[in-house]
Amino acid sequence: MKIINKTKNTTLAGEVVLADTLFLRMKGLLDRKEIKKGQALILKPCDSIHTFFMRFAIDVIFVDRQYKVDLAIQCLKPWRLSPLCWRAKFAIELPCGTIHDSHTEKGDAIAITD
Repeated sequence: MKIINKTKNTTLAGEVVLADTLFLRMKGLLDRKEIKKGQALILKPCDSIHTFFMRFAIDVIFVDRQYKVDLAIQCLKPWRLSPLCWRAKFAIELPCGTIHDSHTEKGDAIAITD
């Protein structure tokens, strides 16, 4: 799976894991020491996240039903809560710096390909 910012024509991740069950969403990135550049975790459905018990900061993108970025949070540190994003269909967790490097912002179109 691959995640692309269609608006900016940039690749956000080429190695993507889908967490679409209650167990997988609860586990999230908790068992990892890091998330590497080019990796991502999609939490579906998801309208907010936390970084309790995590060992590293992450970028988070909340995407709505039209696959548009509704909220982009850069470098959310461990032991934090994201805002509740009512319109979000899913969230994408990425390595810190991905949002900045890809110039991703609210309103950008996101594509997920196989």
